[in-house]
Amino acid sequence: MRTSPQDVTVVALLADPDAPTEIAHRMARVLSTRLADKSPQERRFEVTVVSEPFTAGTEDPHTLMRRIKDRGSAEDWDIVVALTDLPLHSHGRRLVVDLSHEHGLALLSLPSLGGLRLQTRARRAVEEAVLALTGPKDSGAGERPRGERRPSPLAHRLTPVRPGGAGEEETADLRYVVGGPRGYLRVLAGMVRANRPWRLVPGLSKALAAALATGAVATVNSTVWSLAEALSTPRLVIAMVGSVALMIGWLIVDAELWHRSAEGSPEARQRARLYNTSTVLTVGIGVLVCYGGLLLINVVWALFILNDQVFASLTREPLDATDYWTLSWFVASTATVGGALGSGLESDEAIRAAAYSKREQERRQMAQDDRGDQRVT
Repeated sequence: MRTSPQDVTVVALLADPDAPTEIAHRMARVLSTRLADKSPQERRFEVTVVSEPFTAGTEDPHTLMRRIKDRGSAEDWDIVVALTDLPLHSHGRRLVVDLSHEHGLALLSLPSLGGLRLQTRARRAVEEAVLALTGPKDSGAGERPRGERRPSPLAHRLTPVRPGGAGEEETADLRYVVGGPRGYLRVLAGMVRANRPWRLVPGLSKALAAALATGAVATVNSTVWSLAEALSTPRLVIAMVGSVALMIGWLIVDAELWHRSAEGSPEARQRARLYNTSTVLTVGIGVLVCYGGLLLINVVWALFILNDQVFASLTREPLDATDYWTLSWFVASTATVGGALGSGLESDEAIRAAAYSKREQERRQMAQDDRGDQRVT
């Protein structure tokens, strides 16, 4: 790295492909102006975005910081801020950002920012990291020992982030981690947000085709009419919960989405619980979106196809708005079970691509390959 002339600071946003790169590009449009406005030293900033998989093959913060350092050393950058959508851990704690004031480096784990207003939170975190790295350095007798807490804009955030010193052997000299139940939920929400569960809907085309076909046939079946007419609301709720749970369980088991840690340490088990909880929530949200779509489609189909005289002659009850809703609700549950069976026609790769971010797919594939190597040896 080098020191730029004329008070111009070159900031490189080194982003993992997919969502981090999208966030970095949107951020770069306004980042230089915002940094110049906030900098007390009247600096000018030049922001560049580089998209490359710097987390490939590892999720160890120390290794990643060394990679970022090596990458920055080969370029004319003053500061490198790396963005990843992988949840990072260090000594049993969930990492938010690693800072190296000596080398002008920052590593930001996007899931630790939560699932809401991610773009705004990421931009704010990058701004505060850059301002902390470009601040006046300690010198002489006033120099702080490595790992001691330094004043930083990050320190006064009203968030569950607390500063903690990095290890002596690490590139980072300051680390911010998140802890406690609130921090756990925040990282979990960020992981689900990174997986973008709404992509599960178009990613399960064969399962949706099976569900729609099941719903279309069930809607015109007189036996289904009679069953829906006889079911109470609690039973309809049980049918809905059961069908959704069946779909979630089938997808996780059939596509082998459940994470099994090869390590037996408490930290590894904690990570496995976090990954599996995010998997259940990701798939669950996707399935609920599918269920809601099926329900609406069934209502429209029922309004179009049902005849009140035929319905009344078979069920001995007049067809009213409640019957349309009850039938569509019951058929949506039945169709969801049909969709679960249809999901077996999807490839495991297609389901993983729909359920996980690109980085998470690579992480899980690497873990699966490691387990395969262990079984061979």
